[in-house]
Amino acid sequence: MGNVGLNFGSATSGNGFDVASTVNQIVTNLQTVEAPWKTQLTSLRSRDTALSSLGNQLSTLNTDLLALTDFQGTMASKVGSSSDTNVLQLSSANATSVAGTHTVVVQNLAQTSSAASDAIGASDVLTGSITFKIGTGDWQTVEVGDSSTEATLSGLSAAINAAGLGVQASVLTNADGAQRLSLVSRTPGAAGMITIADSTNYPASPTTLADANSGIGLSTVQKGMDAVMTVDGVEVTSASNTVTNAIPGVTFQLLSTGAINSSSGTTGPESVQVIIANDTTSIETAVIKFVSDFNTIIKSINSQEGKDSSGNPEPLYGTSVLSQLQQGLQSALNMRFGNETINSLISLGITATATADGTISLNVDTLSNALDSNFSQVLSFFQDMNMFGSTFRNTLDNLGTSSSKGGAIALALREDQGQEKTLNDNVERQEALIATQKEHLTAELNLANQILQSIPQQIQQVDEMYSAITGYKSK
Repeated sequence: MGNVGLNFGSATSGNGFDVASTVNQIVTNLQTVEAPWKTQLTSLRSRDTALSSLGNQLSTLNTDLLALTDFQGTMASKVGSSSDTNVLQLSSANATSVAGTHTVVVQNLAQTSSAASDAIGASDVLTGSITFKIGTGDWQTVEVGDSSTEATLSGLSAAINAAGLGVQASVLTNADGAQRLSLVSRTPGAAGMITIADSTNYPASPTTLADANSGIGLSTVQKGMDAVMTVDGVEVTSASNTVTNAIPGVTFQLLSTGAINSSSGTTGPESVQVIIANDTTSIETAVIKFVSDFNTIIKSINSQEGKDSSGNPEPLYGTSVLSQLQQGLQSALNMRFGNETINSLISLGITATATADGTISLNVDTLSNALDSNFSQVLSFFQDMNMFGSTFRNTLDNLGTSSSKGGAIALALREDQGQEKTLNDNVERQEALIATQKEHLTAELNLANQILQSIPQQIQQVDEMYSAITGYKSK
C-alpha cells in the first residue's frame, strides 16, 4: 500500500489542503487489496465466454444430429414425381409417406356445382322466390324483396349470402349490361350438387322468380361430381381435385383424365406413374452441415490450446474440460456398430482430414451411394437404439451446457460461478468497508482543514490582544 502525504504549504497561509484529492488517494490505496480478486474475476469471465461459445457450438451440432435422428426429420422426408404432369401434379409427400411407385388412372375430375338465372335488365324489379337444396340437404326458400333487401338481382344475391345457405351468390354482368344471378356451391363434389326446385322435383314450393314482363328461369349449370380414379387398381373418389386420401402422406392435383388419342382426337383415361422417393438431397445437405459444424467446434477447441495475439494463454488453455471435449468429439470417428455395410461414419464417407487436427471431411459420392443402395441401413445407423445417432447424442449431452444431464461445460460454468460469487462478495465487502472509511476520513479531514484555514484569523486575534495589552504591534 502506498504512502499518502498532506501538502498544505505554510500552516499560517490559511489555504488548507485539498480534502477530496487526499481522500481519493487513501481510497485508491485501500482498493489495491481488490486487484488480485478483480484479476481473477476477469480470468474467470473470459473462461465463461469461451465455455459458452463452445456450448453454443455443441448445441448447434446437437441440432444437426437431431435432424438425422428424428423419426419425423430429414431422414423421413420424401420427394415425388409424376410421369405426366398434364394429368396429375404432385403437391407434397410428407414424412408418413412410403417410398415406392404407384399407378393412378383418372376416370373423371371433380366438379363444383353451380346454377344461373336467365339474363334480365339490371334495374328490373323482381317478384316471387327461389327454392333449392344442396346435395341431400333440406329445401331452402328465399323470398324476393323482403323488408331488408331490394327486389333486384343484387338484393336477392345479398339476401342469399346473408342467410348462409351453402352457396356463394353473385351477380354476373354481360357486355350489354344484362345481368344473371349466379349460385356456386360451397361444398365441392357430388355432396354439393345444387338442385333447383320446380313443379316436378318439389311441387310444394317451386321457384317462381319473375320480373314485370315474365318468369325468369333458374337452372343448374354444372353438376357437382366427385373425382373418380383407380390407385394401384383400387377405386378412390375425392370431392376435390386436390387429392389427399389416395396415397398415404401424399397430396396431388388432378388436371385431366389423360392424353388425347391422335387417331380419334378423344381424351381417354391414362395410366400415370407416381413415384415417391427418399429425399436424399436433403439428407446429404443435413450431413454436410453436420460435418461443417463438427469442424467448427474442433477448430474452436484447437484455438484454445494456444496463445492470443499478445502471447497470453487462451482462457481454457490446459483445462480438463478442453480435454474432455476433444476426446468426446473425436471418439465419434472410431465408433463402429455391428457388421452391416453401414456401421461407421467412415462407411458414409466421413473420415479424418490429412491435417490430423481432429477435423473431418465428407466424400459426397460415398454418402450418395450409401443412401441409394443401403438406405435402410443408413436409417438404422442414425435412428436405432444403441447405434451412432443415440450414442453420439448422449456424448454431446454429456459434454454440453445441460445442467440436468451433467454436461462438462455446464459443470465448468457452475464451478466458475461459485468462485465468481466468492470473489464478488469479497469485493463488495471491501467496497463497503472503504465507503465507511471514506465517510469518516472526509469528515475528519474537513475538520482538520477548517482548523488550518482558521489559523490566520486566530493569529490576528492574538496580535490584536497583544497590541491592546502592551500598546505595541506584534511583528
